[in-house]
Amino acid sequence: MEIEIISFGQIAEFINHQKIEVDGIADTDAFKRYLEDRFPTLKGMKYKLALNKNIVQQNTEIKNQATIAIMPPFSGG
Repeated sequence: MEIEIISFGQIAEFINHQKIEVDGIADTDAFKRYLEDRFPTLKGMKYKLALNKNIVQQNTEIKNQATIAIMPPFSGG
């Protein structure tokens, strides 16, 4: 499965915009585990995922050629 990763803020300092090929990742919970194994710095951070431009509020299925954004906490004003 091909996934495009886009990162923002301080996360972009260690995860570059990239396309990855992964197997065995069917949903966003599995993707978070994959990310935290590959980039251990994420384990100690709060962050949100957006799947195809929609903020992930609960575990969601990931389909081939998905775009996932990894975002640090943010606040509005």
